[in-house]
Amino acid sequence: MNDIRWALVTGADRGLGLALTQGLLDQGFHVWAGQYAETSPALQELAAAHGDRLRPLRLDISNAESIAAALNAVKAETDRLELLINNGAILGNITATVQDELDFEEMDQVFRVNTLGALRMTNGLIDPILNSTGKLIVNISSEAGSIRACKRTAWFAYCMSKSALNMQSQLIHNQIAPLGGKVLVVHPGHVQTYMQGKLDTSGRLTPAQSAQHILGLVEQRLSPDWSDEQLALIDYQGERWPW
Repeated sequence: MNDIRWALVTGADRGLGLALTQGLLDQGFHVWAGQYAETSPALQELAAAHGDRLRPLRLDISNAESIAAALNAVKAETDRLELLINNGAILGNITATVQDELDFEEMDQVFRVNTLGALRMTNGLIDPILNSTGKLIVNISSEAGSIRACKRTAWFAYCMSKSALNMQSQLIHNQIAPLGGKVLVVHPGHVQTYMQGKLDTSGRLTPAQSAQHILGLVEQRLSPDWSDEQLALIDYQGERWPW
């Protein structure tokens, strides 16, 4: 069983998360796929094709009890996790400026998913991650989290939550890099996603295209020769973005 390479992807029901899950399965990983929706026909199709190498996992990363149950399921199966991809995210309001009425309860939920959800997952799985060979945490961030590059006047919840995710990534990197741990913070590009509740077809990348690029970066960092001395926010093509 020690030769099995385990990965976990949050937000794997559809979109980028589903594409990342498919790509990892194609690479031979056994994948825990975080499933927020009560049912996911797409994940069921993948499970039918890949058998027990795919483990759909009911998971609401904004809910402590849901996370605890998911972590218990993973730890009952393995004490090693090569790769954690914190992909699950929501968008929130993207039009209200500081001169409008702001929905702070919605903002709180965005932070609970985008920032604290990722931290809860990483915190709960850090021992299996560091016990593996890969020791890699991937946080799917966004150019929207870059303070220096920001030109927006709205998107408060999403931009702020992704900036906080970037800081989270740096703090984790500082702790685990001396232990051989690695962190990848990546902007996936403008992807056709469901983050606004319906498919956004304006994205220039399909989920499969973005996932292919990201998994290429993942493969680099899983190499034992990779040195991650300085963390950076990079895009799906490996180009650096300012924090």
